[in-house]
Amino acid sequence: MSWGFARARRDVRGAAAVEFALILPILLILVFGIVNYGDMLSVRQSVSQAASEGARAAAVNPGDNAAKIAAGRKAVDAALDAQDQKCSASGCTVTIAPCVGEITKSCATVVVEIDYDGIIAGFGLVLPDTLSYTAVARVS
Repeated sequence: MSWGFARARRDVRGAAAVEFALILPILLILVFGIVNYGDMLSVRQSVSQAASEGARAAAVNPGDNAAKIAAGRKAVDAALDAQDQKCSASGCTVTIAPCVGEITKSCATVVVEIDYDGIIAGFGLVLPDTLSYTAVARVS
């Protein structure tokens, strides 16, 4: 009678290892996907902050359009550099323009677009290739 119990126990000894081997790839994909998605959200927040800072700097600058664009670009670069994102590298576009249809000169629209490759290759099917944000600042 004890032989039957020992034999049944011996038959299931490797079952846990087989189940773990089957589920491990799925768990790794989930973990790496969560890490990559979190990194994408962090970069997106940096781009959002940079666009907001650039729009504010351009809108409050009392100079002409060239001075507003220079102030906005400097603020965008400073905000991205503070977050370890380099806008000076290729793949980053900053567009600064006066607000469309606005009577006041104290308005600026900034669009920041940055190429996003992600940390881990292979997740490009579900994550965007570029991250962009548009910010508008009006000063009364």
